Amino acid sequence: MKHLQVAVGIIRNASRQIFLARRAASSYMANKWEFPGGKIEQDETAEQALKRELMEETGIEVTAATAIGQADHSYDDLRVTLHFFLVEGWQGEPYGREGQPQRWVAQRDLIADEFPPANHALIARLVADEL
Repeated sequence: MKHLQVAVGIIRNASRQIFLARRAASSYMANKWEFPGGKIEQDETAEQALKRELMEETGIEVTAATAIGQADHSYDDLRVTLHFFLVEGWQGEPYGREGQPQRWVAQRDLIADEFPPANHALIARLVADEL
């Protein structure tokens, strides 16, 4: 089974809103909402991957990111380990650089079923205001 290591950025503004992007219709878990991020390359740390991926996907330069845990999830043909970072400092305004729909959502209004299952425990922590 393929095992992916993924850096994930929970971009949160001063109003406690979270930046989300919608997965492409052609991708795995199509049309689900997600926190931006991507695969950690062999020669990168999770934080380096986070900074690279957020620049590529959202156009921001991360200036403050805090590791807030991991999630390990197995799908039928794939195992993913997500490395979550709370991103509360950046330069630029995040947007869908790859043309993907995006939106800001109040942290307390996140709905787990709108995300891939690997994110559900983290969303429960966010909604409960534990982060």
